[in-house]
Amino acid sequence: MLRPILPLLLLPVIMVLTAAHAAAQQATAQEPLRLKIVGGLADVSQYVRYEEPFWRQHLAEASGGRIQAEIAPFDRSGIRAQEMLALMRLGVVPFGTVLLAVVSNEEPEFNAVDLPAVNPDMATLRRTVAAYRPHLEELLAERYDVELLAIYTYPAQVVFCRDRFTGLSDLAGRRIRTSSVGQSEMFAALGATPVVIPFGETLAAVRSGVVDCAVTGTLSANAIGLHELTPYMHSMAITWGLSVFGANRAAWNGLPEWARTLIRREVGTLERQIWDAVETETVDGFACNAGLPSCTTGRRGQATIIPVSAADQDRRIRLLTETVLPGWVRRCGEPCVDAWNSRLAPEVGVSARLD
Repeated sequence: MLRPILPLLLLPVIMVLTAAHAAAQQATAQEPLRLKIVGGLADVSQYVRYEEPFWRQHLAEASGGRIQAEIAPFDRSGIRAQEMLALMRLGVVPFGTVLLAVVSNEEPEFNAVDLPAVNPDMATLRRTVAAYRPHLEELLAERYDVELLAIYTYPAQVVFCRDRFTGLSDLAGRRIRTSSVGQSEMFAALGATPVVIPFGETLAAVRSGVVDCAVTGTLSANAIGLHELTPYMHSMAITWGLSVFGANRAAWNGLPEWARTLIRREVGTLERQIWDAVETETVDGFACNAGLPSCTTGRRGQATIIPVSAADQDRRIRLLTETVLPGWVRRCGEPCVDAWNSRLAPEVGVSARLD
């Protein structure tokens, strides 16, 4: 499974796991602590406008120069997203960002809070994430020895298509780019053909005709120019694209207490900034793709926005109750049913059960 990064694993991992000694030496010599961060997706707003400036500039300023950090997006780091948690557990990646939808094949319980059709709007997403966060923190610590520091989200992920469509029921027979098992099950239930494709390969897949449609973020699509190839977009949020940012616990505990306190506080502020921005960027993504005057951060296109109909809303609930949630339970098992019913069912209004 880890063959693509075997050269990395041959590196002296013990250097990461003895961060406490290194930190003490640096503190004695009054040299800055130097951190290496693996961030989110390259080129999209979250990374360019928030993550990269935070680690390269803000943290150094906030610490008075005592912390210096380097960051690279995971999709340009030679690291497969599916292996991020394993690499963090080993200490090869001391600080990393994990896309929950990508690791859901191996860890379906992690992505319960961002299953398709669960969060139709930002208000619901905020409530479900707050309810599920303590459980995510426990899972990361127990299974991967990772300290949860933040949960990020991308703008609402919606359907973009090359050819006109009128709603969810009109997607039957189309090949659709998806990013998770849950999305694939949902679109298969609609009669479409899901094709799991990494975000970085989405544009090429649409351009070459591998897929007819793609599910991705409203502003993320604009950033990579997808709106120029897919002039029709639906306004219903399918998922949001949650990720967790955390640290290998040995590396984290090896930092001086003042550094841990400062980083946790400042990352918390970064997390709030990203969430507030996502609310704005979701709306702005629609505006920019459609070429509306209210567009402020993206490139103006000429996309047609398909409104959410009453039939679409009814179909969303049916998809959640009849397809998405049962499929997740089959992959996840009884512990996941308990986690859903105790933490998410009160917010979503739908209970999970074993078949």
